[in-house]
Amino acid sequence: MAYRNFIRPYFVWSGLFQSWDPFAPTPKIINSYVEAIVIYQDGNTRNWALPRMEQLSLTDRYFQERYRKYAENLKEDTNAAIWPDAARFIARHNSNGPSPVKMVLLVRYWSFIVPRPDGEYVPAPWDEHVFYSYTVQPEDLQ
Repeated sequence: MAYRNFIRPYFVWSGLFQSWDPFAPTPKIINSYVEAIVIYQDGNTRNWALPRMEQLSLTDRYFQERYRKYAENLKEDTNAAIWPDAARFIARHNSNGPSPVKMVLLVRYWSFIVPRPDGEYVPAPWDEHVFYSYTVQPEDLQ
């Protein structure tokens, strides 16, 4: 166990870490995803989302899997250091219109998976929370 705790930071840093949460004794009890609200200088807004596996074909899932891992880590408070980079990426990705991007809001959406007495599971209503806002600088769009 000591070896695992010692070596894990190196795997996380290098991008080689593999999470086995679906197979753990206590699987995840929440559905969640991240989207961004892009606000332009002229007041228009746009919702922007990372690919969600449940909305993709089998072939697309294969090629987009890295985004699932990224989104899983992006929403965690312990990874707040990557939020500005994510916001800048989203701003650049959405800056092809006539009005420049003014602000990017990162939003968490989640729904608990509630077990019923008969062994079935039902989703709870979806909640949402803006967990990061970033004011875009002109140099961010270059």
